[in-house]
Amino acid sequence: MSERLDKQVALGTALSRKEATALIRRGAVTVDGEAVRDPARKVEKTAAITVNGQAVICRRHLYILLNKPAGVLCVSHDDREQTVVDLVPDMWRRDKLFPAGRLDRDTTGMVILTDDGDFAHRMLAPGKHVPKRYRATLSGEPTAETVALFASGMTIDGGDVCLPAELEYDGCEATLTLHEGKFHQVKRMFEAAGLRVQTLHRLSMGGLCLDPTLAPGECRLITEREILSVFDPSFWQ
Repeated sequence: MSERLDKQVALGTALSRKEATALIRRGAVTVDGEAVRDPARKVEKTAAITVNGQAVICRRHLYILLNKPAGVLCVSHDDREQTVVDLVPDMWRRDKLFPAGRLDRDTTGMVILTDDGDFAHRMLAPGKHVPKRYRATLSGEPTAETVALFASGMTIDGGDVCLPAELEYDGCEATLTLHEGKFHQVKRMFEAAGLRVQTLHRLSMGGLCLDPTLAPGECRLITEREILSVFDPSFWQ
């Protein structure tokens, strides 16, 4: 199936049809490696389209994998401070883009940004229990008793009862897998065990891991296969 090139560029970016047309006429758009200057040209939806060298994905929804740096707010918009959406290249900006699952200001690592509310709900809904894995540097060393406490479904401040969680550690470095997402849960769990979290980094959500090639602040599009893996941790096995 084919569509006008200007329509496909506008669909796959934050550009208006008028802005897309202007870029096409300037030769900034390629189709399968060839510069095309005709906005009305019909192009197959399977064609490889780039704008200023960046790939355009003509999807109804966008799914972006970001390596969040410390000090950035995990929200869609803030008038005073930088947000995770501010780190997304202009080409992938959409009005309704938001982080699906927040991290604290000083927590780093994996964030998924999307404009697909249904996807985010399925991923974050308490009943889905999509696992989330974190690496923490702690003020002290956990013990076998700490591991057993986390596995038992511990109670944290305020009386919240947590689902069983898997804890592994090597000295003061620990890896924790949660199956829910309570407010500040990782820090509150370690505090209940007498430990303080000094640094925290999210490694994965479901079966999708943070891309090790992404430097802090960098992002890339998530593939269709990777989207499926979020809900099936055994997808790649």
